[in-house]
Amino acid sequence: MKTEVTWGDCNIATGQPRSLPETVQVEIEIARGGLLKWGSDGRVDFVSPVPCPFNYGAVRAITGGDGAPLDAVVMGSTLPRGRIGVWPVQGVVHFEDAGCVDDKLVCAARPLGPRERLGLLLFFHVYGACKTALNRLRGLRGATGVRGYQWR
Repeated sequence: MKTEVTWGDCNIATGQPRSLPETVQVEIEIARGGLLKWGSDGRVDFVSPVPCPFNYGAVRAITGGDGAPLDAVVMGSTLPRGRIGVWPVQGVVHFEDAGCVDDKLVCAARPLGPRERLGLLLFFHVYGACKTALNRLRGLRGATGVRGYQWR
C-alpha cells in the first residue's frame, strides 16, 4: 500500500522550515541539458530558454502544493527521462508558482558546495522570471519565483 504525503498547500509558508525527508524516489522527467518541461498530463508544459543544468523530476509519493507530484532536481551526471531512483535529499528551493507552493527538493549523492547552491538558485530565479511571463499569457496572476531555500 502506497502512502501519499502532502507537501504543502496554496498558502505560502511563513518562514517555518519544513522537515526534509532523508531520501526520496524520483522519476526523471527532464534529463540534464534538456529544454522541455513535461506536465503531469504528458504534454509539454514549458520550454526553457536555457538547457536545464540538472536532472528534473517528480516525487510521485508526495503531492506538492499545486496538487501535482512534488518536483525534485537530481544533481550529477545526465540521467535518461523515465529513470526512477532513490536519492538523498540535500535541501529544498522554496518556490511559488501563480500563488501556489511549488517547492523543489534538491537531491544529490553528497552535500552541495557553495557554487552548486548558487548555480541552482540562479537557475530558479531565471526560471521564475520566464514562468511569470508564461503565467501572464495563461491568465494567471499570482506571484511566481524563488521564496527562499533550505539546506542540510
